[in-house]
Amino acid sequence: MNMAALQGVKVLEFSGLAPVPYAGMILADFGASVTRIDRAKQAGFGGLDRLGRGKRSVAIDLRNAKGAEVVKRLSQNSDVLIEPFRPGVMEKLGLGPEILMKDNPRLIYARLTGFGQQGPLSARAGHDINYASISGTLSMIGRHGDKPTPPLNILADFGGGGLMCSLGIMMALFERGKSGKGQVVDASMVSGVAYLSSFVHKTTELGMWSGDRGTNLLDSGAPFYDTYQTSDGEYVAVGALEPQFYKLLLKGLALEEEFPNQLDASIWPKMRARFTEIFSTKTRQEWCEIFDGTDACVTPVLSLSEATEHPHNVANDVFLQNSDGTHEPAPAPKLARTPGRPNDTRQPRLGEHTSEALQECGYSQDSIDELQRDGVIYCEKIKSSL
Repeated sequence: MNMAALQGVKVLEFSGLAPVPYAGMILADFGASVTRIDRAKQAGFGGLDRLGRGKRSVAIDLRNAKGAEVVKRLSQNSDVLIEPFRPGVMEKLGLGPEILMKDNPRLIYARLTGFGQQGPLSARAGHDINYASISGTLSMIGRHGDKPTPPLNILADFGGGGLMCSLGIMMALFERGKSGKGQVVDASMVSGVAYLSSFVHKTTELGMWSGDRGTNLLDSGAPFYDTYQTSDGEYVAVGALEPQFYKLLLKGLALEEEFPNQLDASIWPKMRARFTEIFSTKTRQEWCEIFDGTDACVTPVLSLSEATEHPHNVANDVFLQNSDGTHEPAPAPKLARTPGRPNDTRQPRLGEHTSEALQECGYSQDSIDELQRDGVIYCEKIKSSL
């Protein structure tokens, strides 16, 4: 069996929500050994992180000076560190990049924040919706005449945040292979979302984005790029942008002669009304059967549970089955020789691997027991079944 793409790469991930856990999960999925630093004092309360598959949990009291020393030892034995805190927090803990990279010059020190390391908003709290709004991207999402619509927390947290951070780590690791030196990766969700929006910024000059939300080709302004309700209360997605696809859409709707001028925006209201009326006359499945095998770009809008069972997704292993029988997205993209393959889909228990990770760094069992008694670390105690 081929080695995993990132086998041998050791990662320290400081616990957080959404973007940093996602970045760490990507690395773990492709073979990196990811050790999550959890807070020792949250022992017994679990956590909201559900992106911990394939990771280890080490619980440490970071505000204890001895706890910071434990992290230093762990970082000396690591290739990558990912932290989710506001600017200055790691420095206050004595764990800033200047200190850790002095002891380990090969360390890739990734800092994933919302607003970045500097600027008037850098110390402010925020969430996906705030970062997307500041980047300008949120202003483009929503129906005409309605307020901007937050697209869950996928844009900033996961696209501009976790995914962009993991990309930066990959590039830094690649460069380290040539220079032998680590570096700081500054991943800001505002910058990341702005970068994701490059296409829109670059196409305003071509008239693809007028600046008026909900009136353009790709933002629900065009009737041939939108969703429609079917007779059973379900929905289909229509993306017939190119003329040849648009013709096939009209054929399936029996409207071949009615709207020949696809890009005449003056007829879009009437076109939308007719599309809405016709799609409402059949069920989602009936429309799928009508457009099956064509390039009309009409697909069903599936629920999460339906998506895991769709034949196309099954054929492409888009989802994987967990140890508990549920499904979640599989690693992507697929690599031919070294594909992503989670070694464990369950969430690590808090402090489950504290003793193991410290022993790897040279701590004796007596030292680990002492740190446990002093409340510096938390080691999960497995109850005997006897």
